[in-house]
Amino acid sequence: MNKENKSFFAKLKEGLIKTKKNLTDQIEGVIFQHKKINDNFLDELEEILITSDMGVETTMDIIEYIKEETKKRKLEDTLEIKEIIKEYLINALKENERPDVTDKQRVILIVGVNGVGKTTSIGKIAYRLKQSGNKVIVAAADTFRAAAVDQLKEWCYRAGVDIIASEQGSDPGAVVFDAIQAAKARKADILICDTAGRLHNKKNLMKELSKIFKILDREFSEAHIDVYLVIDATTGQNGIVQAKMFKEACNINGLILTKLDGTAKGGIAFPIVNELKIPIKYVGVGEGIDDLQDFDAQDFVNAIFE
Repeated sequence: MNKENKSFFAKLKEGLIKTKKNLTDQIEGVIFQHKKINDNFLDELEEILITSDMGVETTMDIIEYIKEETKKRKLEDTLEIKEIIKEYLINALKENERPDVTDKQRVILIVGVNGVGKTTSIGKIAYRLKQSGNKVIVAAADTFRAAAVDQLKEWCYRAGVDIIASEQGSDPGAVVFDAIQAAKARKADILICDTAGRLHNKKNLMKELSKIFKILDREFSEAHIDVYLVIDATTGQNGIVQAKMFKEACNINGLILTKLDGTAKGGIAFPIVNELKIPIKYVGVGEGIDDLQDFDAQDFVNAIFE
């Protein structure tokens, strides 16, 4: 682990302290109460997992995995269960990982409801991508929310990347169109597009996004398009509801989990990935420009369970 990764892991561990207390401490409590792996132990463990934001579906999968592995490995002592849970969670997260496309120009479309940290995440992603040698342009296509454009301009200034913006209330499609032309002319590696987060129903959302997709398809068909959904970890199970709504409206292929440092509900990462089969790309553990990290399944699980 190099110095940068080490400091990232320390930040991640610190950011997940509340989740660790909510999840790991309870799991350890039930492990120490029971010496043998039996039905009583598994029932109590199941209850803890469900109430720790794992959700019913993921909890049942974990319990099933524990039963299979204890039988297969002939385990009897509850002390061996923590490693099995960790193993399951790391595998479930890794199973859905997808590498980034690097051999062509990319567009990253950022979606999510208002208040989840969409604008700040864009600034932080732009900064990370620029730090790793990419030429980045940002399109301020959330033209509905007052001050969204100004806020994004400030973040882009801090990140040292170009921004294409228009007046509040102007057509988001026109902003995306202008940004595509700028990305082509300036030979940008990555174009990041903000989108409006105030869309209250699926029909409205689909209409808005399909217009942007049409422009991208027509004007920038040679680019690879990723759609990342920003979810505020503090919303817990509600995050899954949001993810399902957006997934029905467009083809989401990445998640950004924000505000992990302010919540005990970081366990929500597992059911979201498990139920929707979408990988987490970034996690946010603070306010600073370098506090959004590339997601690493092993580090994430270790930070919660160590």
